[in-house]
Amino acid sequence: MSKIFFVASDEEIKNGKTTDIYFERTEEILRKKNISQSVVAEVTCGGIPNSWPWGILLGTEDVAHLFEGLPVTVYSLREGTFFRAKDEKGVRTPVIIVEGDYAAFCVYETPLLGFICQASGIATAAARVKKVAGEKTVLSFGARRMHPSITPMISRACYIAGFDGISAVVSADMLHISATGTMPHALIIVMQDHSKAWKAFDEVVDKNVNRVALCDTYLDEKLETLMAASAVRDLSGVRLDTPGSRRGNFKEIIQEVRWELDLRGYTHIKIFVSGGLDEESVQELKPFVDGFGVGTYVSNGRTLDFSLDIVEMDDQYVAKRGKFSGKKQMYRCTECLRDVIVPWNSKIPECHGKMEPLLEPLVEKGKVVRKFQPASRTREYVLEQVKNLDLW
Repeated sequence: MSKIFFVASDEEIKNGKTTDIYFERTEEILRKKNISQSVVAEVTCGGIPNSWPWGILLGTEDVAHLFEGLPVTVYSLREGTFFRAKDEKGVRTPVIIVEGDYAAFCVYETPLLGFICQASGIATAAARVKKVAGEKTVLSFGARRMHPSITPMISRACYIAGFDGISAVVSADMLHISATGTMPHALIIVMQDHSKAWKAFDEVVDKNVNRVALCDTYLDEKLETLMAASAVRDLSGVRLDTPGSRRGNFKEIIQEVRWELDLRGYTHIKIFVSGGLDEESVQELKPFVDGFGVGTYVSNGRTLDFSLDIVEMDDQYVAKRGKFSGKKQMYRCTECLRDVIVPWNSKIPECHGKMEPLLEPLVEKGKVVRKFQPASRTREYVLEQVKNLDLW
């Protein structure tokens, strides 16, 4: 059957068809010349975007499935592990190591990097937003800003990075959680009556869903909020999605809405905001709201520019210029989070006691050997790490 959408299938990815053409040509040359070279290749990045001090590695589950069945051995950091681009001596941090005959895996370099570059970039941006937001609720609203085929990846990256909920239905199903959201402006426009739209939502939607009214479609935010509070008996919150052209001072609009609600006894009604939010606006609005819907800033998070380089071949050091030769292990002090990169099988470095090796087997001779945690557990792991990290 011919394709409907311009997307690669699982089979095409698994068969190496999403590779760059020069890798296919390289494989052909090596096969026809009967050249077999056992190599060690490492994945590193030269720096984190925006001069951020750390990134979150995501995509290792996809990498495991990519290399499953191939005659290679793969090591990686645990899914969701934070890393710095380089250690204190300027050695690049290896986040993944691939070992095997180069001809057997060269066509997989492109999808390998694709799996981790974008997911890690989104997760890093989302982790920073959640750290700024603290205990306030943060929801992922970014599905509509990216290609629908990667909606689950985007939502998963945001959720694992600490977001409290996601709006996309397919993503929630895959993560075994409930999708979260309010209502679109279109509902109010189509019904041509604010109160009727809010009441219809209350009457029709499952009672387990919080009653949150969108209050900025046609009228002043304060007026629509008070109308919604009066129209829906069990209203739990309002969402303000005021467009930039009408915001003026968004913080003061929110403060005014909060004052008018409290003045009339609606202290239980929460205020959620969305629309063009980023780290800075979340930081500014945090004291005055109960939650955020963040979209483009995270779904369009800058990719982490990982690259894969051969660093060892047949036990010889062969890294190209600009890269450090040899297979390496990454060690971390569990107390102060200091990282040290050393040659593989070197003496274990010490800091506050012996340091912990972080590169662990992912695939051994084509067999996936790591047991992956549910997304909720990986999310806990990320949050536990990030709480001890500085944003700058």
